[in-house]
Amino acid sequence: MRYRLTFIAGLALGYVIGARAGRERYEQLKKSARQFAQNPAVRNTAESAAQNGRDLACKAYHAVSDKVGEKMPASVTDRMRSLRDRNQNNEDDWGTTNT
Repeated sequence: MRYRLTFIAGLALGYVIGARAGRERYEQLKKSARQFAQNPAVRNTAESAAQNGRDLACKAYHAVSDKVGEKMPASVTDRMRSLRDRNQNNEDDWGTTNT
């Protein structure tokens, strides 16, 4: 019985110490990730990648819509038409204008 209590006490102590150390490491990782995300070079790269993705999606949409034409269901063509109109207004998904 004494060994069981010692084992359980050691297990509980190890859990508490491990959880505290794990929390500290989690906070360190969170701080590093926040600093990385706020880095201007990273932000510029992410924004340019997003813009390039939008441009490529637009090109792919036009290539597919030219080949498929009227073979798509009405619900899909309506959605595509609304996306095309949005692109002609030079707005992105957030309602801001692209420059």
